[in-house]
Amino acid sequence: MEAQSLMLAAIGVLGVGAQWVAWRTGWPAIVLMLAAGFLAGPVAGELGYRLIDPEAAFGDLLEPAINIGVALILFEGGLSLDLRELRHSGNAVYRLATVGVLVGWALGAVAASQIAGLAWPVAILFGGILIVTGPTVVVPLLRQATVQTRPNAILKWEGIVNDPIGALCAVIAYEYFRFLREAPEASLVDVVPPLIIAAIIAGLIGFAAARLIAYLFPRGAIPEYLKVPVLFTVVIGVFVLANLIEHELGLVAVTVMGVTLANSGFTSLRSIHPFKENVAILAVSGIFILLASSLTVNDLAYLNPMEVVGRRFWLFVLALLFLVRPLTVLISLLGSPVPWNERLFIAWIAPRGIVLVAVSGLFALRLSELGYNDGQVLTALSFAVVVATVIAHGFTIDLVAKWLKVKGTTRPGILIVGSTPWSIALAKEMQALKAPIMIVDPSWQSLGAARREGLPFYHGEILNEATEHNLDLSPYQHLIAATQNEAYNTLVCNEFAHEIGRDSVYQLGENEQGDDKNALPEALRGRALFESGFGVDEVAERQAQGWVFRKTKLSDEFDFEQAQEKLPDSANMLLLVRKSGVLRFFTHAARPEPKAGDTILSFSPPQIKRQNAEGTPLPSPKPQTA
Repeated sequence: MEAQSLMLAAIGVLGVGAQWVAWRTGWPAIVLMLAAGFLAGPVAGELGYRLIDPEAAFGDLLEPAINIGVALILFEGGLSLDLRELRHSGNAVYRLATVGVLVGWALGAVAASQIAGLAWPVAILFGGILIVTGPTVVVPLLRQATVQTRPNAILKWEGIVNDPIGALCAVIAYEYFRFLREAPEASLVDVVPPLIIAAIIAGLIGFAAARLIAYLFPRGAIPEYLKVPVLFTVVIGVFVLANLIEHELGLVAVTVMGVTLANSGFTSLRSIHPFKENVAILAVSGIFILLASSLTVNDLAYLNPMEVVGRRFWLFVLALLFLVRPLTVLISLLGSPVPWNERLFIAWIAPRGIVLVAVSGLFALRLSELGYNDGQVLTALSFAVVVATVIAHGFTIDLVAKWLKVKGTTRPGILIVGSTPWSIALAKEMQALKAPIMIVDPSWQSLGAARREGLPFYHGEILNEATEHNLDLSPYQHLIAATQNEAYNTLVCNEFAHEIGRDSVYQLGENEQGDDKNALPEALRGRALFESGFGVDEVAERQAQGWVFRKTKLSDEFDFEQAQEKLPDSANMLLLVRKSGVLRFFTHAARPEPKAGDTILSFSPPQIKRQNAEGTPLPSPKPQTA
């Protein structure tokens, strides 16, 4: 019992720890998780003490636990798909999910047979599994590289949609070869139509479950505290029910369920976002550690480049990277409106992830039961594909995106909620500093000043769930709530803290005349702008008195102390912009350390009055500006 508890703790520590190291270093998290699993499993076993032994710890429960984890990950991925994204990328996604599936399956099977040396039945099944491109890897990579909207949407949709399709292709191949052993005269017509019908039924189960949830939740049929548990219980139930129809069709059902919920106007969806994201992170971390640690030294021996088999495997991986994937995408997108630079980018990016490893491991056992000895090498080969594609694509995506000119906005931006004279003045200064900005306000009249100044704006309620679909929030790493309603500002900051980060949502401080009894809880508020914590009324009053924003550029000859001397005593530092575009705010709780090359933005009185030793007024010097 203690040994099992230790294993569970080690899985959590290694998985989440690898995610944290990935966040700190920018390395692909999946590579770190696989490395951690290898070290804790086969490597530690060779040293005499296997820290994690999934078979010993979980026994027969290991396979269903991994399958349910994969189902939750695909459901969470489906929840992130907005059908409106298909307005500009739908044709490409459709081509990749139809023509791309057939071409990729055929090319992958040929490569697996002729290069990796797998028996044809095993190669055909593995070629179907290779269709998947791993949304748990693709989405973080796209976020990390800040890719333009269309290629971003195409790769995200392809990754999530093709996961269940790849599993279905593997099921078709397996059922055909199993049926062929029992009835040698069988043909594809005997196998494929029933499986397609079963897949449609599985999809309908997922659709019906999503519509039922979308109907019951808003009508109070489920109390708020039970909504998340009920939702995830239904997801698992749908997965298991669809799998009873045919193995692996549960992946189809939960993906359809997630996409349906995401596009049904489901009002409770926002409230479950933090929990679903946490579950996905824990599931990804745990599954990768389990799968990597379950390998044996014999499995790794297949990947030894010094052996003939190992060399064939790695040549197969190279063919997958430089022949199979590029040809699949370029053939699929022939004649499409997608520009060539975007086609080439999509043709290069195809990292594999959890579904490939999990489904390969499952079918490896079944193929061995059918008498195909090559089935046992599928697990090792799938790990080789995952590691190679994640490293190759993870460490080159930014470079390739720049080279092909598909990079989106790279400088951190600010989402400003509330169109007021102060926020308009701030937006103008930030735009001059080349930081992406967006002003959001539900009042068309209030947005008049932003329109006159030519500033980017969005007319709508920021707390409306439709805004998440209509407004791309990815360029904005900071949010400033600057309406004239302090309570509303707090609500906005609290709502977006989980998405942008608690340390990246800001609002004006509490008013000096505020009643302590009615003060809003500090835990709900965003970081208070300015070290003095100016409130909404104080800022509005100073704005009316003619206070302005001033930019001061620091250098080796003109440091922060000198800059402060040039500004009036009552001036307040708001933020600084690094050379790289990174923004750092002066708040009531933190002061960044300015250095040469930074530009400081301060909020200052309209005039700077100084006196000499005799009290005679001196001309007001202008601060150095960017």
